[in-house]
Amino acid sequence: MTKIFLVIASILGGLSVVADALASHALKERLSQHFLDIFQTGVRLQMYHSLALLIVALLLTIGELPKPLMVIAGYAFIVGIAIFSGSLYALSLTGIKWLGAITPIGGVAFLVGWTCLAIAGWNLKL
Repeated sequence: MTKIFLVIASILGGLSVVADALASHALKERLSQHFLDIFQTGVRLQMYHSLALLIVALLLTIGELPKPLMVIAGYAFIVGIAIFSGSLYALSLTGIKWLGAITPIGGVAFLVGWTCLAIAGWNLKL
C-alpha cells in the first residue's frame, strides 16, 4: 500500500499544480470569477489531501500505527479528491449546478480519512 499511496499522492499533487496553472492562465479568461473560485477550491483541497495521502504513505513505512486504519485513511483521501475536487472541476467547467450536490460526499470522505488518522494516532503505543 505504501508504494501505491506514494505514487497516487505524487500524481494527484502534480495534477493539482497543472490544474492551478490551467486556472491561472487558460480558464481566467473563460470562467466567471465565481466559477474560477470554485475551480480553485477544488485545486486547493486536492493539494492538501495529496499531501495528506503522502503522509499516510510515509507513516505506513514506520509500522507503528494500525495499518487497517491507515489504509482506510489513504483510500478515503483518494475518494475524497475524486469526488470533492472532481465535482467542483466539473461544476465550474460545465455550469451544471446539481454537481455541487455531490461535493459533500467527497467532504465526508476527507473527514473519514482525518478521523482514521486521529484514531490511529490515539492508539499509537510509544
